[in-house]
Amino acid sequence: MARPKEFDKELALDAAIGVFREHGFEGTSAGMLTEAMKIGRQSLYDTFGDKWRLYCAAVARYVEVETRAHLSALRGASRAIDGLGDMMQRVVVEARRPCLGIGSICEFGRRSGELSAIHDAAHASLQAAIVRRVGEAQAAGDVRPDLDPQEAAGFLLGNVAAIRLAARGGADDAHLAALGRLALRALR
Repeated sequence: MARPKEFDKELALDAAIGVFREHGFEGTSAGMLTEAMKIGRQSLYDTFGDKWRLYCAAVARYVEVETRAHLSALRGASRAIDGLGDMMQRVVVEARRPCLGIGSICEFGRRSGELSAIHDAAHASLQAAIVRRVGEAQAAGDVRPDLDPQEAAGFLLGNVAAIRLAARGGADDAHLAALGRLALRALR
């Protein structure tokens, strides 16, 4: 009896992320997934269950990687305001690549408890880190003292989404950079 061809599950999941980023859940077919993942349909179902479970796994992995990258940029500078700027600059630089996190929120909103839990956990982690950095920037005199750090963090995260959506809508690089700069300027 022939053994099924083995494959790297993580590489296959990364390939699925690429397809879902570009086409969303509804716009992605099983054929598109198996072609990108370089696996057979049965391997897809045996390994990931079904398209929905694969999508949730893809969103979870994508959100984890993106959150880690945002946190790294945010924490990478010794001055808090520079860390906030680095995070926003990272968003501007990456904005042309479709965001699976924002895409899944746009496609499903809060209708899926599973996706909401994934997004809520990432949001809480990133929000808390931004709040800390805003507080540090306030203590250093780089951010207005009258701003509520929670509100400022929410404002920056809203701008992250806006920048990514603007890029998806065709905004040019100068416009995206201006959005990032203005978001930071609003804190000063």
